[in-house]
Amino acid sequence: MDSTPAPEGQPASAPGRRGKLVKIAVIVTVVLTAAVGGAFAVVGPLQASPVGSEAGSAVRSQPGTAFPVVQPAAAVTVPAAGAKEVNPAAPVTVSVKNGTVDNVSLRSATGDDVEGALDAQKAVWTSSGQLKFNTTYTLSYTSLDAAGRTATATSTFTTVSTANEADAAMYPLDGMSVGVAQPIQLTFSEPVKNKKAVEQAITITSTSGQKGEFHWYSDTMVRYRPEQYWAAQSTITVKMELFGVDLGNGQIGNFSKTNTVHVGDKRTAVADAQAHTFTAYVNDQPVHTWPATLGDERFPSARGFLVLMEKQRKAHFVAASIGLKPGDPANYGELDVEYATRLTPSGEFIHQATDTAIPYLGVTNVSHGCIGLGPDGAAWVFNNMTTGDVVQIINTQGDFANFDDGFGDWNIPWAQYANG
Repeated sequence: MDSTPAPEGQPASAPGRRGKLVKIAVIVTVVLTAAVGGAFAVVGPLQASPVGSEAGSAVRSQPGTAFPVVQPAAAVTVPAAGAKEVNPAAPVTVSVKNGTVDNVSLRSATGDDVEGALDAQKAVWTSSGQLKFNTTYTLSYTSLDAAGRTATATSTFTTVSTANEADAAMYPLDGMSVGVAQPIQLTFSEPVKNKKAVEQAITITSTSGQKGEFHWYSDTMVRYRPEQYWAAQSTITVKMELFGVDLGNGQIGNFSKTNTVHVGDKRTAVADAQAHTFTAYVNDQPVHTWPATLGDERFPSARGFLVLMEKQRKAHFVAASIGLKPGDPANYGELDVEYATRLTPSGEFIHQATDTAIPYLGVTNVSHGCIGLGPDGAAWVFNNMTTGDVVQIINTQGDFANFDDGFGDWNIPWAQYANG
């Protein structure tokens, strides 16, 4: 071993240092060679091996050397593929996990496109256009994962069939002018089981600020009125958002619309079966009192509040329609009357008394339940009162008209009406 000291100013080499450096270089060479899976070039600059695009490779379940696993995009559609009796009011959605949504198309069998929009993250597409009943739709979409891989899918579904489509009719009609006592009535084409859902879908407001309550008379008919008569010269707005509402038993509402009804002056009347008078009021002020005849003991007039319905300048009455037969002393056969204003569908009217009844006006009751007036009184009622005005019949032996025999809503105490 050479023990000659190193020249002054130069570090002394440690024993065996050169040999160790050679070994380290060899180890680095072996490691780099193994890392790239091939020969390592020691001449010239160090160059990295090329890496293929993830988008062009198969989906991996194990991490690669350069990249972690990229999960494939997973899409979920609502409704599911092949769904039947889909509610047309329910939005159609395409939701993607581990990626984004692209190129969505929702089209009916007749070629109508349904619009929609993506959320800010482009992870959910939601339809905004309205679907139709009894229609098959095709939903096509493309999903994109983080590696750029795309996947396209198509599914179909069918909306609620015509057999499960429910309609409703409102009275008064849209734009109609009525009196202060006219309830709002909705008649449904199918029985309603989810009554609360239907009530929540209907908003009724008045320019008077009055609020009312619904009262269900059957599974197919509901009415709405305030505690007191509608305010004179007010406007009622009925907003019905029934499209897509589940009425129960698979029946789905098929429309949404808004109707308005105008209320005129307050026109009321009182018919007194004991005094044999009929007094008309306009905005609570008496304007006329006429002698009258009401129903006799066998056919007493209905008591309480009766809302005026349709009017007929000339009406044809048939005794058989109220059960009278030939030989019955009360059978009047058939006759025509003037200025007939209907009070009940069963046949009570305000009308001009027949010639044989004129002598009894203001004296006694001889009718079959109707209110008979002289020519002037009957004509005034016909020309000045209208649908929704109301007459109160007092001092009669008759019972209240049945709830479905006209609009007897005002004969029901408010506490009972509001909870019905």
